[in-house]
Amino acid sequence: MRILALIPGGIGDQILFFPTLKSIKDQYPKAIIDVLVEPRSKNAYRVCPHVKEVLVFDYKDKNGLADYLNLLGIIRDREYEVAVTLGQNWAVGFLLWLDGIPTRVGYKSSKSWFINNPVELKTEQYAAYMYHDLVHGLNITQSCPPVSINVPKEDIEWAEVEQKRLDIKESGYILIHGGSSELAKTKGIDKIYPVPKWQRIVEDVQRKQPNLPIVLLNGPDDQEWIAEMLQLCNNLKVISPPDIGKLSAFIAGANLMLCTDSAPMHLSVAVGTYTIALFGPTQADKLLPPHSDKFIGLQSLSKNIADISTDKILEKMWQG
Repeated sequence: MRILALIPGGIGDQILFFPTLKSIKDQYPKAIIDVLVEPRSKNAYRVCPHVKEVLVFDYKDKNGLADYLNLLGIIRDREYEVAVTLGQNWAVGFLLWLDGIPTRVGYKSSKSWFINNPVELKTEQYAAYMYHDLVHGLNITQSCPPVSINVPKEDIEWAEVEQKRLDIKESGYILIHGGSSELAKTKGIDKIYPVPKWQRIVEDVQRKQPNLPIVLLNGPDDQEWIAEMLQLCNNLKVISPPDIGKLSAFIAGANLMLCTDSAPMHLSVAVGTYTIALFGPTQADKLLPPHSDKFIGLQSLSKNIADISTDKILEKMWQG
């Protein structure tokens, strides 16, 4: 059996979909599972053991007829028996129908005309659970497994070398990621906690735990935030992992992850690092596992992330 999962969205969406892929693989252990994702999300599958091939398609682009015909050919060549689509684009469903895929699973909506195994969309729950509901369209009844990843051995070794280089392997470290993707900025989604407030948190940690290193996570879009932090705060270290596997391995070694809603937050959950995440316009209860003492979401009541009190963050830190 060959199965295609169509998963629009960023790296965070892919990580939240990993439990769904695991349940499908558990049910059909001999099946070949491919995914169709946006170009920006392809690298997520470095840490996913359930997928054979990663295909790319820019769901959000202004795709013309030629783009859809090309996608039609790619899907047809692989002769899938099952397609599971996370998005609700009727044109993609139409392509799956044109390709003659016998089992087409997706959410029930006013435009799910070409989905023959529709599933109720329940948006009020944790996103990983919402995505996992799609397995009901394949008559899979198991509950949603925890979000998890498989970090390659070479990436774990890289992280260990970096920990030695930064002289933090023996002491442990707090990891802070306070940046935001360019896409979020373009959409006007404010996920950046003010640097002066981060400064207060850093100074409190350095006063109470002077021997505990603090490491800043420098992603592709974080240079401005990193520069401001280094200008205001003393004795900070910086790490720039080159791919998602090495990033995951470095997060796994941290005593604590302090971050905003981001892909590194989901990786921190997946590797089981104690996490305190700040939420402004996005909703913590939909993006962090419920009923967990290990993954703490601090939600701004005003939806302005800057309104989260540093006292509240420090209280949660020292409780943990």
